[in-house]
Amino acid sequence: MDVCEVIKSRLGELGLDQKGLAAAAEVTESYISQLLTRKKLPPAPNRTDIYEKMGKYLRLTSGNLAKLAHAQRMQKLRKGLEEPPAPMFAEVRELVLSKCLPDKRQQFREVFEKQPFGELESLITQKLLELVKRVARRELENKKWLHEVARLSKRNYKQLRVKILEFLDTDVFNLSREDCDSFFGPLIESWDIDLSTFSMEIVLNKRLAPGQPRKFEFTQQQPDDLSDEQPGLTEFLADVSLSGNASQGEIEFLRNLRFEEKHPTPLYYYRALQNLRDPLHFR
Repeated sequence: MDVCEVIKSRLGELGLDQKGLAAAAEVTESYISQLLTRKKLPPAPNRTDIYEKMGKYLRLTSGNLAKLAHAQRMQKLRKGLEEPPAPMFAEVRELVLSKCLPDKRQQFREVFEKQPFGELESLITQKLLELVKRVARRELENKKWLHEVARLSKRNYKQLRVKILEFLDTDVFNLSREDCDSFFGPLIESWDIDLSTFSMEIVLNKRLAPGQPRKFEFTQQQPDDLSDEQPGLTEFLADVSLSGNASQGEIEFLRNLRFEEKHPTPLYYYRALQNLRDPLHFR
């Protein structure tokens, strides 16, 4: 059984309805309906609190729905049902550029337009996305914060809860203008990057993310400096349904990816491999 079947079964057994489930999960009825009709893939368990909330309402053992969701997502991936990543929307680029320091905006616009979603645009957008996701995930239980972001993005509380669940599950290749309007716009004040060192500084809205500007340094490592292989990569390579016919060059590329804090999953490496192979992402 998958997530949809278990939820439907428990709703029937307990005499409960989708409206009550939506209220318990603090999302819209429309979102629950789309989950139960499989119009939306269940969100990644490590990026949301929805399964714990629904599990309590349905009187299920803690963690059961999350495990089913993970299995369902992996099954869909293995069957190749997910659509390949699409190029970033032009509207997303405009919003990213609008947050650049004014005196450098034209310079970066020329670079972005010369190489649509090239290395620099990808790098900048990825870092912005990672930081905003980190803040959103941290504040997921903070109702005051959610209400404030909802107000700034012209949504109600439950609509924003749904949008956060979807936003935390997206990646840089599937980032939408709606994501940017809901989170990039309210949270990011400005960004700047030094093209000689690729040192990047991101200033966040102090009302929504207090603290000093975030700074990121990018360094290229040589093979001798590489640390132990990521567990997620090891699992990815061991699962032929994911790694398939990956070439030695592609595997070396994946091994050279570096992460300061997080540990990517096998699914991350699968999608990175597909992105690497997609000619739409390169010029």
